[in-house]
Amino acid sequence: MALQDGFANDGRRDRLHVVVVGAGIVGASCALELIRDGHAVTIVEPGQPGGEQAASYGHGCWISPASVVPMSMPGLWRRVPGYLLNPQGPLTIRWRYLPRLAPWLARFLLAGASVAKVERTAMALARLLRDSPQRHRTLADEIGRPDLIRREGLLYAYPDRKALEADALGWRLRRMTGLHWKELDEAALREREANLATRYRLGLLVEDGAHCVDPSAYVAQLAATAVARGARLVRSSCRRLVLAGDRLSGVETGDGETIACDRVVIAAGIWSKTLARQAGDRIPLESERGYHGEIEGHSDGPSFPVMPSDGRMANTPTAQGLRLAGQVELAGVDAPPDWDRVEILLRHARDTYPALKKREDLKVRRWLGNRPSTPDGLPVIGPSRRSPEVLYAFGHGHVGFASGPVTGRMIADLVSGGGESGALDAFSARRFRWWG
Repeated sequence: MALQDGFANDGRRDRLHVVVVGAGIVGASCALELIRDGHAVTIVEPGQPGGEQAASYGHGCWISPASVVPMSMPGLWRRVPGYLLNPQGPLTIRWRYLPRLAPWLARFLLAGASVAKVERTAMALARLLRDSPQRHRTLADEIGRPDLIRREGLLYAYPDRKALEADALGWRLRRMTGLHWKELDEAALREREANLATRYRLGLLVEDGAHCVDPSAYVAQLAATAVARGARLVRSSCRRLVLAGDRLSGVETGDGETIACDRVVIAAGIWSKTLARQAGDRIPLESERGYHGEIEGHSDGPSFPVMPSDGRMANTPTAQGLRLAGQVELAGVDAPPDWDRVEILLRHARDTYPALKKREDLKVRRWLGNRPSTPDGLPVIGPSRRSPEVLYAFGHGHVGFASGPVTGRMIADLVSGGGESGALDAFSARRFRWWG
């Protein structure tokens, strides 16, 4: 039987039992916020929290309020043939996956078809990202790991002003959301990052940006803190939602256990789509497969996080070494890895930091993961179509790590009866009612 004890924390919230499916950054943040509100929480996660199976393990480590620029921008459709033909580019599409991907890709291109559309997307993303560095720093302090989050700024490096002007719309969108940055001339850029190749002569420094030096340890500690505060961790998958009409009574795990609950939060990344369908929603969720290479040690690379404009990848010093991340491959979850994607990252890093060219002893760890992405670039946050007791928190694409804490707060407010009416409309699953 689901828990129904009427214990109130602040005079208005009843204690509920909430199952959170997924223990990545979003799921772990949801669990902590729900516990903060006094709810009983069970986390269902088949892998190790913080493990390599999660997208939050292998991202570029950036926590950036500048990440409001959607992937789909005006004119992108002209480049799709090039992406199909060029396996060396920052975004590639495998031919054999194209028929299945076509509906998603068409909607993806439509989402960026006009400036007005990308402005709306940027403003919605800004709600998730505007205070993300401070939220993460506060959370890191709370779990006793302030060393994992560093607010040292994020640098975008350009060869010249012409290259910067090619990104003018992106920076206009950022300014529209209230972002501020400092422009660095060549001397200031070299002072900031002495190891950068001399072809970079201009930089934009987002001083409010932060990064995580060990995403694995961070997410693991978030989940461990939730457990220490009373959450139960069930190491299994979620096979089925137990629904009778619009009433939720529990979830069934992959091990056959039925966990009774009052609410369920689906935060299972790319694997959320199947569960959402059980709750009445066909969500166009695809994997933007991301690769990273991590060079052991980083003395010859950047001292702070850098994104070279001609590489479109995050170069970030971490506790394990220099992480190079940013490749996007549309190929399906089960397609075999294409480790040439990591070689592309390594070649560009050698060109960006000439000292790396002189080293033939580079030890590189390689990783591939699945960014859960919707065609319009916005996550799915809020109740399902079938039942208000089934809540979604997935599909964050490139901003999942940065927006994990605020998503957790949004979900906790929904469960506890707080939040503003209509505040999550931009992220509602109902925007995909035409799908399928």
